[in-house]
Amino acid sequence: MAHAELTLPDGAAADWTVPQDWAAYGPAEHAMWDRLFERQAAMLPGRVVPEFLQGLDILRMTRPGIPDFAELSDRLMKATGWQVVAVPGLVPDRVFFDHLANRRFVAGRFIRRPEQIDYLQEPDVFHDVFGHVPLLTDPAFADYMQAYGEGGLRADHMGAIDHLARLYWYTVEFGLMRRDDGFRLYGAGIVSSYGESLFALDDASPNRIGFDLKRLMRTEYRIDDYQQSYFVIDSFEDLLRKTSDADFGPVYRELEQSSDLAPDAVLPEDRIYHRGTQDYARAKLAC
Repeated sequence: MAHAELTLPDGAAADWTVPQDWAAYGPAEHAMWDRLFERQAAMLPGRVVPEFLQGLDILRMTRPGIPDFAELSDRLMKATGWQVVAVPGLVPDRVFFDHLANRRFVAGRFIRRPEQIDYLQEPDVFHDVFGHVPLLTDPAFADYMQAYGEGGLRADHMGAIDHLARLYWYTVEFGLMRRDDGFRLYGAGIVSSYGESLFALDDASPNRIGFDLKRLMRTEYRIDDYQQSYFVIDSFEDLLRKTSDADFGPVYRELEQSSDLAPDAVLPEDRIYHRGTQDYARAKLAC
């Protein structure tokens, strides 16, 4: 939801929040939510981390229609002290980090049109709320998100936003978790996408690499298609421990001396769970 160069829209508060105006949603918009929700809810059990499904139940998101942010916030506050606040679209980096640091998750209030059902570039309410909010009921993940916001405010002063953005991308948006019986999805960009929910676990094309903070922060990512590499954590508690130093100052200084890595890179020192064929990416390039 963050972007560096943006102008405060008319009608938005100084922190870029706007009323959700839930009553303004029409039947077609609620029907789109229900269509997306039913499709994902039918295929995610056994593929997504159980904490996500538990979050759906805690927040009562299984009810029809676009959720009311006020109701979500009441339940979230009781669970982990978080709130959901509406914004008109992408927000500046510092605004985004400040909200996270204060346990407020910013969510777009619009929903995609029927012709955008499988892909849209700017996050909508389905991506933001269905994809992100259920895991905020998990205490360790909720703490990780707050720590990320605090780290973002520091990174902004150090010129290290690009490296930190990669951490968000490869964990919060496109992360996988290792379980005894295989991998599970947890990244919001995957769980809110029918196609990538299948691709990330089942396709032979992408790499699946064990989480390493510095390695991940060097790795570029795809914003326009499925990822060429996914990074795998062991648990949310382990992710929080490995990123608990929200300053990251020494890491950023070390990264300044290192070159960036391509999205499909595999290093000799990587903990490789699956070395991808990259057939999908090569086929797209050939088109």
